[in-house]
Order: sequence, then C-alpha cells, then structure tokens
Amino acid sequence: MSSSSPHSPRRQRKALYNDPTFRRRRRMAVPLSRELRARFHRRSVPLRKGDTVRVLSGSFEGREERVQRIVRRDYSVVLDNVTLKTGEEKLKPLPIRPGHLVITRLNLADAWRRRTLRVSDEELTPEERGEPAEEEAVSEATPPPAELPEPGPSADETADEKPPERAKSPTTEEDDEP
Repeated sequence: MSSSSPHSPRRQRKALYNDPTFRRRRRMAVPLSRELRARFHRRSVPLRKGDTVRVLSGSFEGREERVQRIVRRDYSVVLDNVTLKTGEEKLKPLPIRPGHLVITRLNLADAWRRRTLRVSDEELTPEERGEPAEEEAVSEATPPPAELPEPGPSADETADEKPPERAKSPTTEEDDEP
C-alpha cells in the first residue's frame, strides 16, 4: 500500500513532512542536462555534494555553481557563491529548491555512484574522478620559488641596543627648579 494518495493534497503534504531521509533523497532528484542524459541514459539523478548545477529561475538564473551542501530537512540546496546580504551587511547563503536546478556535471568520485550509473573507470576524466586537472597538478608539483627574507638585525642584536633617550619637555624642567 502506498504511503500517500495521488488524489489528496493533504496526504501529499503530510508525506513531504513525515518522509524519512532515504525517501527525501529520492524526492530531491534533479534532472540531468541534455548531454548528460544522452551519456548516462537517465532523466534525473539524486543530487550530491560536489555536483555542478545550473539555476533555471530566480535572481541567479543561468549561473552554474557547485553544490556546497544539501539540506534534506528543508528540501533545499546551498550552492557556492549564491548569497544574499542581510540587514547587517553580512553575506548569507541562499537555499534553492531542487526544482529550480539542472545538473550539468556529476561528481563521480564515489565508486558506488559510478556503479549505479554504470560508468566504467576508463570513460572517466580525471576531473570527474575528483582528481586535480593536469594543469593544476603541474602547478602544485613545482611551487614558485620562495622569496628569501631581507637581512636584518637578529633578535640578539636588537636586545643589546638601548632605546633612545627621551628629551625632557620644558614644563618638567621648570617644575624641578625651586
């Protein structure tokens, strides 16, 4: 027996509020872009941290951002660089509903997800596996030469020097005389 009836909005809302987290994950499935749909032969996939999505509606429409966090309790997604200013001029992340998103790049670093999508390791690019791209790997392997600190007095030399004497102000000299 189904936990909710397709005819009753009341039961649909109740199911949304009372669903366990494994059902909420399935409800938060997001459609794939046309390229990914042709590659993986699926229409939608449950969203995951690290996926790249395009925003379809709202003030951030057209932006492609990476998923930073998924809030199953609220059925919302937090993306990188999608923020609002509060009254105190602080930046606050803006939660977005999964219905306003389309997945443009999947995070396939997890072997379990690759198995469910039936993707072999030979088909993956290093970027999809979660490894840094070759350009980034080369730049990390050869760090830029570090600048040497300028020669200056050592701590021992500065400790031996006496601080300069202060000149007395004219008001204090007058007070000393009787």
